[in-house]
Amino acid sequence: MSETKAPEFPTPSGIEMLRYYGPDTVPAPDLGRAGEFPFTRGIQKTMYRGRLWTMRQYAGFGTAKQTNQRFRWLLEQGQTGLSTAFDLPTQIGLDADDPKAAGEVGRVGVHIGTIDDMEQLFDSIPLDQVSTSLTINATASVLLAFYVAVAKKRGIDPKALKGTLQNDILKEFIARGTQVFPVAPSLRLCVDSMEWSFKNTPQFHPISISGYHIREAGSDAVQELAYTFANAAVYLEALRVRGVPIDVAGPKLAFFFGCHSHFLEEISKFRAARGLWAGIMKKLGAADPKSQSLRFHVQTCGSTLTSQQPLNNAMRVAWQAMAAVLGGAQSLHTNAYDEALALPSEESASLALRTQQILAHETGVTDTVDPVAGSWAIESLTKELRERAEAKLAAIKAGGGMLALIESEAVQRDIQEASYRWQQDVESGRRKIVGVNALRVDEKDATAAKRLKVSPKLEADQVKRLKAFRKARDAKKASAALITLEKAAKSPKENLFPHILHAVESRATIGEIFGTLRGVFGEYHGG
Repeated sequence: MSETKAPEFPTPSGIEMLRYYGPDTVPAPDLGRAGEFPFTRGIQKTMYRGRLWTMRQYAGFGTAKQTNQRFRWLLEQGQTGLSTAFDLPTQIGLDADDPKAAGEVGRVGVHIGTIDDMEQLFDSIPLDQVSTSLTINATASVLLAFYVAVAKKRGIDPKALKGTLQNDILKEFIARGTQVFPVAPSLRLCVDSMEWSFKNTPQFHPISISGYHIREAGSDAVQELAYTFANAAVYLEALRVRGVPIDVAGPKLAFFFGCHSHFLEEISKFRAARGLWAGIMKKLGAADPKSQSLRFHVQTCGSTLTSQQPLNNAMRVAWQAMAAVLGGAQSLHTNAYDEALALPSEESASLALRTQQILAHETGVTDTVDPVAGSWAIESLTKELRERAEAKLAAIKAGGGMLALIESEAVQRDIQEASYRWQQDVESGRRKIVGVNALRVDEKDATAAKRLKVSPKLEADQVKRLKAFRKARDAKKASAALITLEKAAKSPKENLFPHILHAVESRATIGEIFGTLRGVFGEYHGG
């Protein structure tokens, strides 16, 4: 048997790019119309002619006060939604004075350990008017509780809150590694928050199922689609078991994808994703078009940014943003050019936002629905990506399903192998990265003086605020709320979110809440 010839002009997913595309290379596509099944051309009939995507720049560093200042500045610059980055201790449920948090407080995001921190984070920001994304997973239930509690303190009905909770715990096991508990209790917490939110915060999306982090871990586009939708199916099944109908859950699911560098493949990926999701939901019995419509946020891929010749990143981000827009995203974050080096400066963050605004107002790509429709190359790649993702989903099902494959770490190995192939291609020169393995130059670091740095003093200040918070509260009330939470956690059918919200309102800290749950659930230590 002869060996299969390797593609000469492969996309990152290994699809051979043909020299020529035309009616003799791919059957005429059945495009349909935007706003109609299978939604390949877009989920709204008018797309950006009716409403632009949400410009939701991701921000968070240091203290709640510092991040609040950045939020308010971004809103003044014309940003239309907030997206919050949290530090590692917040992500894994540690208070600022926990020895395991040493050196990490405020480093890769803002530290939020108490209801007071959350109140300061959103000081002077109207929570019933601004859409907010909370990019948090293991501790998503606690951060949602902080957000709801702050709204209630301000007299805002939680039903008026708009935004998204990431809350996608399965991808933490696959790609990021900030899971705290074993798979089963982790999934329970995730679904508890979703079930509570459907009834109490109906304008809030209580989960954003993330392919972005799967892609950043090294997957290709096919893996990104297949594993993201396989995770979504797990959440839907968990909700079905609780009696939540698919057409109640479906419209509340949001998704999050990365945009990598291959312009044609990434546009096609987003178009393929819509058709693929519509088909999945129809097979699962969803009748509501809102359940079949894929709503997604896109972030330009941080892994494509280079520390060499960092100003080149502005061009990478612009083209990735264009691909996301041509692909029909509902929400977009554009990375700052200096993010491979440090936290974004105001200058670089402003340029990233202006990139979106120029796309929206100057390029004309928003003037017509699905401007790439009918391109033989785009339609061929759209079809190929969808078919390959469908085959991958079938293999996941045949392999015992997503939970079994995550627990055996088969998914993790599959992504690692794809990442290794990419790195081999870069190191061999088969893939050119300007400034890294091609067109290298000796350069002075022109951006060093402008880099935003987090002061080492921040951690001590945060610990001081935490101690003052504990001293001022009713300790007995907080302790009683934690005891109630512990009892509820031992009852498998009890929804924990109301108890977490009660603990937050009783002024328990994130470390105390997660410490209580660690005592019941234990910690995850690998497959």
